Amino acid sequence: MRFADALGQPGLRAIAEVKRRSPSAGDLRPDADPAQLAAQFANAGAAAVSVLVDERFAGTIDDLRAARAATDAPLLGKGFFSTEEQLRELREAGADAILLILRDLDDMTMARLLVYTQELGMDALVEAHDADELQRAMQLDAQVIGINARDLTTFAIDRREQLELVARAPRDRLVIAESGVHTRAQGAAAELAGADAILVGSALMQAADPQGKLRELLSRPLVKVCGLTRQEDVDVAVEAGADLLGFILVEKSPRRAEAVLDVPETALSVAVFVEDTTETSADLIQFYPDDGGTVRGREATLLRDGRAVARVLDQPWQDRDPVHWSTAAAIEGRVMLAGGLGPENVRDAIAAVRPWAVDASSSLEREPGIKDHERVRAYVEAART
Repeated sequence: MRFADALGQPGLRAIAEVKRRSPSAGDLRPDADPAQLAAQFANAGAAAVSVLVDERFAGTIDDLRAARAATDAPLLGKGFFSTEEQLRELREAGADAILLILRDLDDMTMARLLVYTQELGMDALVEAHDADELQRAMQLDAQVIGINARDLTTFAIDRREQLELVARAPRDRLVIAESGVHTRAQGAAAELAGADAILVGSALMQAADPQGKLRELLSRPLVKVCGLTRQEDVDVAVEAGADLLGFILVEKSPRRAEAVLDVPETALSVAVFVEDTTETSADLIQFYPDDGGTVRGREATLLRDGRAVARVLDQPWQDRDPVHWSTAAAIEGRVMLAGGLGPENVRDAIAAVRPWAVDASSSLEREPGIKDHERVRAYVEAART
């Protein structure tokens, strides 16, 4: 399968990167075996494998050859390329795609290399870092656009700016969020902004088990703990491994939070509203339409910057719905399953529905708005196992 075709498959995909060192972080995995890692990443679900061939990353073209011998997965040759000779050498070493960085190439050179890449039967990942470079990528008709959160001059990472650019990229192109992804929630943030895939290198190379780390980043469902009103409960949920932290900003709710509390950048905050929304610092909004005066209805929409990104399927608080799970399983697209979930049944719910995310609130409490920390830990562990 070609590089672009592999990245265009449904769901969030990943390009797993083999690199021994980073100019910003120093040595990451000096003894990395590109053949072994390429095979492991492919087995763990990587849509493609990126191989650094630049000496600044302690890489060589032989690393690409070794990876090619070890896997049939699409390979991205990564480095700083500016000539046809370099591209031809990468193709001969087994690359299916190459990285072209807009920062380093003028439009005339970029256009010439894009044509030559096609002649070689390869795809090009055209990398942008700011709005001007994204515009250039679009004008050059790049079909695979990478948005790098890392400034290659200062090495600083700005994930917020990256996500804004991902959201602005045209939907008829493949969009890759590069750098800055270390957790499932960060990968999901890129996904919800519109990225088709994430490129992950340092997080894998620094992990004790790179293959296991990749599986973790791609695994679903995400786990949400909702109805949080105290910072200590937020901290416990984060420590337990929750990806989404929910705050109910509804006057009549017994779990009303005064505000969205502090959530680390490794997770995502969700503000829950009924009927009306207000300005919020939350990453996402979970919106329930008015349901005849009740606190919430059976279905909500998860919004990112006003755009629907998932459906929330919920049971009434008082009643059990025997077909709730089967109804949810039949729905296409991203589904967050809620209502009556807890440590005792969340695994069964996941097996039945295969949702994008699961959400629990009242079942994790000692009293309304006050979490039972052991139940929070048990729920998150069960959902992530």
